[in-house]
Amino acid sequence: MLLSRRPPAWRHTSRLAGRVAARYASSSKGAATPDAPTPEAPPRRPLTAPPPSLVKRPTPSDQPLPGLRRALGVRERPTVERQSRKERLEHIMLNPEGVQKERQHLLRRAGKSYYEDMINTRHHGGKTWVAPRQAIREDKALFFPNITGKSLLGNQRHTTTMCFGRVTVLSLLSTRISEIHSARLTQPTLAAFSAHPLFQHVQINLQQNLLKSFLVSLFTNSIKKTVPTEQHDNYLVSSQNMEYLQQPIGMDNEKVGYVYLIDENLKIRWAAGGEPEDAEIEALQACTGVLLRRWERDPKSEQYRKQIEAPPSAA
Repeated sequence: MLLSRRPPAWRHTSRLAGRVAARYASSSKGAATPDAPTPEAPPRRPLTAPPPSLVKRPTPSDQPLPGLRRALGVRERPTVERQSRKERLEHIMLNPEGVQKERQHLLRRAGKSYYEDMINTRHHGGKTWVAPRQAIREDKALFFPNITGKSLLGNQRHTTTMCFGRVTVLSLLSTRISEIHSARLTQPTLAAFSAHPLFQHVQINLQQNLLKSFLVSLFTNSIKKTVPTEQHDNYLVSSQNMEYLQQPIGMDNEKVGYVYLIDENLKIRWAAGGEPEDAEIEALQACTGVLLRRWERDPKSEQYRKQIEAPPSAA
């Protein structure tokens, strides 16, 4: 019986090499024809360019802040009378425009988290807009809403009666950083006009959280030590709910301070919020001087001047 003889391994190797060479030759001939498209190699990234994972993405802090593009305030003239819940519901439900505003308000509140204001302080220190360089025109300006609070002397006061007839720089405070913002912004203006009889500075320590409001009321004596004695009657501690007034007055972040320049007719003529810029400090002083000069030339100002300068016994 004859055994089958296997071909040597070199024969298989030579056959395989011949097939590979023939296939390579046919492909090279096809690539040499002008009609066949040649595949393009992908572009290589320069060796000096950093990888995409290390490229810094733009953040809100890198974007410049927009200027204030609208008049702040409410359209209705404020009063000291408090609107009841029934009257407010009737005003909303019986007015189509009120229903639309209520819907927009609920959507804004639903989309805002509890820590959003604190997180936004990482970008521009919580500042969301830049104050204008000039005062808002009187015919375009809106009214500052009424805020009720208790002064350091224990009197219940309203901003509507306090600010009427005088040019007022009003500071809304809620945190320690807001006090720093307000002090830096208003210091040059107070140094220039604090002695003027038709000028005043009103500070409102606004604590909408009931627990924080209770704690602030416990430390009223400590606040008295930091506020000058002549300003005790103009420093209010308030727990008023500003839920429906924050957006009209431009109070976008509760953690920063806001300063409003209010004329004798309770209209907001200028406003700023957050860490003040040098241009904003100069603008507040300039706008305050303009409003005071205009109010002095008005014959009606003489009546308010006499009431302010009259001693308490004569009143």
